[in-house]
Amino acid sequence: MDLYFDPVSLLGKARTVFQGQWADRQWLNVPGPFYGAETDNCGTGRIHAPGLVLYEGEHFTEYVYRQPRTAHELRQLVNAAEVEVFSAYGCDGDAHWTPEAVRRWWRDRARVVEHLVTRRADWEADDERSGQGTAAAAHDYAAYIDGELATHLRIYLLWLEERRSPTTADRLPHL
Repeated sequence: MDLYFDPVSLLGKARTVFQGQWADRQWLNVPGPFYGAETDNCGTGRIHAPGLVLYEGEHFTEYVYRQPRTAHELRQLVNAAEVEVFSAYGCDGDAHWTPEAVRRWWRDRARVVEHLVTRRADWEADDERSGQGTAAAAHDYAAYIDGELATHLRIYLLWLEERRSPTTADRLPHL
C-alpha cells in the first residue's frame, strides 16, 4: 500500500472541470494538489464533499481543507468541482507548492485555527438555516491540523521532492 495517494493521476477527463487559478486560491486551502479559488456562492461544495470542503465568508467561497486520500473521496471532490458554476477549483497545486511553501503554511497554521475559532458562531448560525454542518467541519479541520495533518504534509513533502510515495524505510522530511 502506498503512503501517498496520487489523486491527480486518476482524474482523466474530469481534469477539465478544474479551471481554478493558483493566484486566486483561498489562503485556507490545505497544501496539496487541489484547492478552491474564486468559487461561486451556492454552497454546494459541502453537499458533495462534506469531509473535504469548507466555506469562507458570507459568500460561501469554497476551499479544500482535506486532500482526497481515496478514490471515493476523489470522486466526491470531482462532484463538488463539477457543480461549481465558475469552475474555480484547481488541481495543479503540485506544480505550485514547494517544500518551503508547505513549511511556511505549516508555520502559519495557528492563523488558520484562529480563523476557524473566530468564525464558529457564524457557522453555527448558518448551520441552523442550511443544515450543512459547517461548524462541525471547521472543528474537524482544526482537529486535523492538531492531529494527523503533520504526517500527511511530511508525506506530501517527499512527494513534492521526489514524485514518489514514501516507503516504510524512508525518513520523511521535516516540516
